[in-house]
Amino acid sequence: MKKYILFIFTLYISFISFTQRNVKDSSISTPWVSIHYNGMFTYGDLADRYGYLNHLGFSAGYKLKSNWVFTSDAAFIFGNQVNLTGVFDHLLDSQGTMTDVNGDIGMVYANPRGMHINFCIGKIIPVFSPNNNSGLYFNFGVGYLAHHLKIESQDQVIPSIELDYRKGYDRLTTGVNINQFIGYSFMSNSGFYNFYFGAYFQQGFTKNRRTIFFDQPDIPVSQDLMFDGQIGFRFGWLIPVYKRQPKSYYFN
Repeated sequence: MKKYILFIFTLYISFISFTQRNVKDSSISTPWVSIHYNGMFTYGDLADRYGYLNHLGFSAGYKLKSNWVFTSDAAFIFGNQVNLTGVFDHLLDSQGTMTDVNGDIGMVYANPRGMHINFCIGKIIPVFSPNNNSGLYFNFGVGYLAHHLKIESQDQVIPSIELDYRKGYDRLTTGVNINQFIGYSFMSNSGFYNFYFGAYFQQGFTKNRRTIFFDQPDIPVSQDLMFDGQIGFRFGWLIPVYKRQPKSYYFN
């Protein structure tokens, strides 16, 4: 993995060293590729299940000369703060432990996981910027959101939470989401420093996709629309792609 990252880093440095840099002189059109991190605080129905969430993802699209930006992005969602309680209480013995097939104390880990895919349209307004390709940046997107409780027992086998039994506890939830970003995008006149950062907001309109929760078998699973809110920040490393610099020849 480290060798792969080093290869990508070296390739990018080599690429920008031999490409045309018209950023300083005018607004340009260019493919738009980035990797980004979101730090998100939950609210609404999502906060009943999970706390702080991390989003790690990438986006790809195109920036026009008019500074309109069209992108699609995807992100992996993960965290370790679970606000659900009592999910496995009915599986515990009189000592308050869960045992595996060998009678040993079982170790169960449950953490939030998810993903989203969005299609976005944005605009860069060149104010407080070194060139016409940098400035205030905002966008709006719509897409798909999914999240669940990932349950793991590592190398142990605990029959009551293995295979399809996990579906009775994982709270799989999916639906439509909309999102908004407002911040600043910086495209340097020359060099490696191209990035954007700002506030990121996401609102999911989701439903439970399981028909029963094994920890609450007598309570019908709600099929009502849920509101999964997130608010936080985004930082992205922007990788613009430029046309290759044409070679010039001079003759006496």
